[in-house]
Amino acid sequence: MNRRDFCAQILLGGVAASLLPGQLLADSYPSRPIRMIVPFAAGGSNDIIGRIIGEKLGEVVKQPVIVENRGGAGGLLGTEAVIKEIPDGYSLMIGATSTMAANPSLYVSKNLDPTRDLKAIMQVATGPFVLAVPSSLPVKSVKELIDLAREKPGTINFGSSGVGSSLQLTAELFKSMAKIDIMHVPYKGLGPALVDLVADRIQIIFSDMAGLLPHVQGGTLRALAVTSAERWPDLPNIPTMAEAGVPGYEATSWYGVLGPAKLPPEIVSYLNDKLRQIMTTPEMKQKLASLGVLPVTGTPEQFNTYMTSEITKWRQVVETANIKVN
Repeated sequence: MNRRDFCAQILLGGVAASLLPGQLLADSYPSRPIRMIVPFAAGGSNDIIGRIIGEKLGEVVKQPVIVENRGGAGGLLGTEAVIKEIPDGYSLMIGATSTMAANPSLYVSKNLDPTRDLKAIMQVATGPFVLAVPSSLPVKSVKELIDLAREKPGTINFGSSGVGSSLQLTAELFKSMAKIDIMHVPYKGLGPALVDLVADRIQIIFSDMAGLLPHVQGGTLRALAVTSAERWPDLPNIPTMAEAGVPGYEATSWYGVLGPAKLPPEIVSYLNDKLRQIMTTPEMKQKLASLGVLPVTGTPEQFNTYMTSEITKWRQVVETANIKVN
């Protein structure tokens, strides 16, 4: 073998070797259980959706997907934990509107940017919030609620599940766009807020459907509008906020799967493909519908672009409302 042929073989061997780890990774992944970190305590919508998706994902990848709850600081602690994990595909997380879109503006000192610090794999679900009032409140439409708030500025209270929560931000967007003066009352979770809403101690709440619908169906609360751009299939008689008198209003509760920033492209593609498979099944649609959300599919790039737009949108709301978290 001459020197030229020898060098060519060395060069080709080096190229092949450089490609080998990624290919081997794609071929062998996953070979052990995967952790799905939910950055909130058990029992909430993030946790329930994480467990539904984790169970189905485990079935298609033929490895257990173990949900791990790491709550604290509005989801920031769990998010930071995933950012620091080894990017090998065995540590993933459920991200949502609050953690991915709002927290970068609420925790400015942390310099959090999910589009930089995490790898978007796929958005998996989306759903509206519902604007509701006590049935005893003398309003039957969003327009009447706005008129009442303008007649009695500073006396109408809205509740939320805490300072900086997506429920507060959704209400703050309404307050800004409707040009009304309503007061925020934060609670430690949605449950206590709903108790006070039913008792007419507060007058407004924006809530996900799962927590709200039993009260609406029981007649103690009145649903005035959904926050999505279009009417919701399960509530066809409830108008959108835009239809009801706040043109351009839209706010959704969304969820997605992400991993550490340097997650290899082969694993991102593999997981995106498997998530597409499970999100398009009738069973998944039925399970999510019971929570007031619908399945979503798309590319990692589409999810990343969407997160970027949501970060910009909610930053403006946080700054306008001057929301501060401890």
